[in-house]
Amino acid sequence: MNTAQLGFGQVRHTRLRPQRHAFAYPSAFLMLPMRSLQQQPGALPRNRWAPIAFWDRDHGDGRGPQDGGALAWLDELLRSEGITDADGEIWLQCFPRVLGHTFKPVSFWWCERADGTLRAVVAEVNNTFGERHCYLLDDPREGQELRADKVFHVSPFCDVAGSYRFRLLRAQRPGEAPRVVVRVDHDDPHGALLQTSWSGALEAVTPAALRRAWLRHPMLTLGIVWRIHWQALGLWWRRTGFRSKPAPPARFVTR
Repeated sequence: MNTAQLGFGQVRHTRLRPQRHAFAYPSAFLMLPMRSLQQQPGALPRNRWAPIAFWDRDHGDGRGPQDGGALAWLDELLRSEGITDADGEIWLQCFPRVLGHTFKPVSFWWCERADGTLRAVVAEVNNTFGERHCYLLDDPREGQELRADKVFHVSPFCDVAGSYRFRLLRAQRPGEAPRVVVRVDHDDPHGALLQTSWSGALEAVTPAALRRAWLRHPMLTLGIVWRIHWQALGLWWRRTGFRSKPAPPARFVTR
């Protein structure tokens, strides 16, 4: 039986043009075995208020546990895209709710076959306008670069153009905690524009680990929103071109 994991690591972001602008900040996140949690909930508070908790309605189409929750939504999405063999564990890498507040710029659904190999990854992206879009990476290999056309508006300082390059890796060295690393780079028609990464070491979710995460990051999700707007202010001050928000894409999923 897989157990829920808590990650402690770092988020990095670098803009290469028109002026180099980079920042990094420490972070805590969840890595949840969604199928296993159906059978054995474990120590993580779910669908109820707690300093750190997970709520199903923060993902997918917002359905609650009475309708099967986020996992039921994910299984339906995979079937609608013709993926029927992601019948192993489904790991969800996401930020938690902290003190009842949530904002998740991106969450990753790692979808395994029954033998534990990776069948698909769904990158679930939210923007600050309350919109959501999913990029489906079909039949990935861990550590391999995968591409998807950018079709969803995220930042008013980037055109909806070009493509993303994804690299995802789970690894464990002898004597060390397991780690997860996700890198997403954005190339526009002129070349590399943004480089981002999200990484951390994993440990089992326990009451003690949850307390430690909250003490280290008591305003985690509010801090994410604050940092987004603070960095946007810096880009505006540097006269980085501002783009108006276009209409969202017609399809909810991009492959």
